[in-house]
Amino acid sequence: MMKKSAMRWLLAIASAIIVSSTAIAQSKPNVVILATGGTIAGAGADVTNSATYQAAKVPVDKLIAGIPQLNNVAAVRGEQVFQIASESFRNDNLVTLGKRVAALAKQDDVDGIVITHGTDTTEETAYFLNLVVHTEKPIVVVASMRPGTAMSADGTLNLYSAVSVAGSKDARGRGVLVVMNDEIDSGRDVTKAVNIKVEAFKSPWGPLGLVVEGKNYWFRKLDKRHTMNSEFDIEKISALPLVEIAYAGGNVSDTAYRAFANAGAKAIIHAGPGNGSVAGPLVPVLQELRGKGIQIIRSSHVNAGGFVLRNAEQPDDKYDWIVAHDLNPQKARILASVALSSTQDSRELQRIFMEY
Repeated sequence: MMKKSAMRWLLAIASAIIVSSTAIAQSKPNVVILATGGTIAGAGADVTNSATYQAAKVPVDKLIAGIPQLNNVAAVRGEQVFQIASESFRNDNLVTLGKRVAALAKQDDVDGIVITHGTDTTEETAYFLNLVVHTEKPIVVVASMRPGTAMSADGTLNLYSAVSVAGSKDARGRGVLVVMNDEIDSGRDVTKAVNIKVEAFKSPWGPLGLVVEGKNYWFRKLDKRHTMNSEFDIEKISALPLVEIAYAGGNVSDTAYRAFANAGAKAIIHAGPGNGSVAGPLVPVLQELRGKGIQIIRSSHVNAGGFVLRNAEQPDDKYDWIVAHDLNPQKARILASVALSSTQDSRELQRIFMEY
């Protein structure tokens, strides 16, 4: 029969183990994964299908269960917000997601948030959240170029890295981040530059840092206004005004511009070549539309980083047009939609494009 002293000793050890285990569990950051669908939740018919597959098939609980190592870096729980391919993301999806992220960010038991997303509009969602969610807590958008069923699938490591970054104290206050292919990019800068490689996402001004085996290595900070320093607040936005993009190349006509105006667009992003150049025959058309109250915003469709200078190529002051600065057309659409929810003044809109 066991002596009382030995029994007390074993109970003390057991108690110490329980206390230690509880302390370890409590020391882990709490990260919520909001799933929206996309390739990272996709499935192909065969392991050789890396580009042919169905997106948005795998629910968030299975994504999490497939990476048990997540428990080594954070206490993770998931929510299925949407289950769609990201090319089908609409403004109402952005608003719904933004409100949920903002609500979670206010909770004391949430240290970071990860959003799984399709790659086609990852950059748009990340930039939207960067503009409207007021928090210093890390918000990380993650995606993959290959479905989880493919050979050399990238989603598993991307999601592991995203959770690791979202739970990191040194990721606080850096704005919304996009984590893919070992890089930590700003949601403001990053864009999908290639549609078939795992290194698809690039920032024209370089990544903010790298994440390697769960450790962050930072190189720079975003100087543009974002999250806590933003004048925009998702809690004050119920819907986004219609902003459309008209792509301009050689032999461009006014068909798209007039159609968007007739459909009720509050602003038209002119996705022009070079410095947001406007073909001669288009100039009077855009002047006419501006006279009807539609904001005209010149952007560039240059892939590696278009930079539109005000009053270069066109007299923007004279025509009361706006330039998108270094934002590509799709990001310019996001900022214009958010900004137009609070002001219609073209001078204010130009200030916003320079600051964000």
